[in-house]
Amino acid sequence: MLITIFCQVDDFCKQFQKNFDARLLTNGNGIRIRDFKLTVSEIMTICIYYHESGYKTFKDYYEKHVLVSMNEDFHGLVSYNRFLELRQKVLFLLVIFAQLNVMKGCTGISFIDSFALKVCHIRRASSHKIFKELAQKGKTSVEWFYGFKLHVVVNDRGEIIAFCITPGNVSDCNKSVLIKLTKKLFGKLFGDKGYIVNREFFEKLFLKGLHLITKVRKNMKNKLMPVDDKYLLSKRGMIESVGAILKERLGLEHSRHRSISGFLCHIFSTITAYYFREKKPSITYNLNVMEMIA
Repeated sequence: MLITIFCQVDDFCKQFQKNFDARLLTNGNGIRIRDFKLTVSEIMTICIYYHESGYKTFKDYYEKHVLVSMNEDFHGLVSYNRFLELRQKVLFLLVIFAQLNVMKGCTGISFIDSFALKVCHIRRASSHKIFKELAQKGKTSVEWFYGFKLHVVVNDRGEIIAFCITPGNVSDCNKSVLIKLTKKLFGKLFGDKGYIVNREFFEKLFLKGLHLITKVRKNMKNKLMPVDDKYLLSKRGMIESVGAILKERLGLEHSRHRSISGFLCHIFSTITAYYFREKKPSITYNLNVMEMIA
């Protein structure tokens, strides 16, 4: 896993730096740029591999595992505090890598959901300083929380197609959020009751080539739907399995962030770590069988 992550990240960094330097404009004065002891690809690899290490905190992972057991893999290891400084410098590359490599294409069958990202306990919201005026109070189907929401769209193979981060008080059916997430989608999009939109916006998506399918609320009239749509709607729990992997196995959510850049680096490295997982939740959809049932 470590070698696979490093090889892909290193190939990306070399290609990106080559194209970036070719388009870089200067004022003619030579500026000395000192190299880091760790290369950019090594820093990114350490950040991504943390989510597969099993450690609960990045500090324990770096001091008890990286500095102790990975000296032969990374020869220019620095102190923990210095590494946190270097990590901020790779945030831009992590974002670009996620956009170009992690995001997969739409297959015509997509699932959408949002996951709460708590930054502190709801009772400490008024005294929280790091994300003041950025994080907001929101509500899930279970409880109130203070933080952000991660909106995710996946295909039937469990691959992430699109995602975005919003304050916790932004609803799932927010039009601006849905427009961003569905920009490259086509076919059918399945969501829970929180994604019920008005008729005008539904028709706008439908004319674009995207059919939004959700369950109905208790106070709404039920509608007949094709058998294959009903089957796929019952498989919407797959995206909740994706969320469980991101949160429970890869450590997406925690309340120990000490800077905005550290928070964003953690989110993008988690999503990138999910990309490198070999086994992802998926569904089996046999069109011939569905036609026989119908």
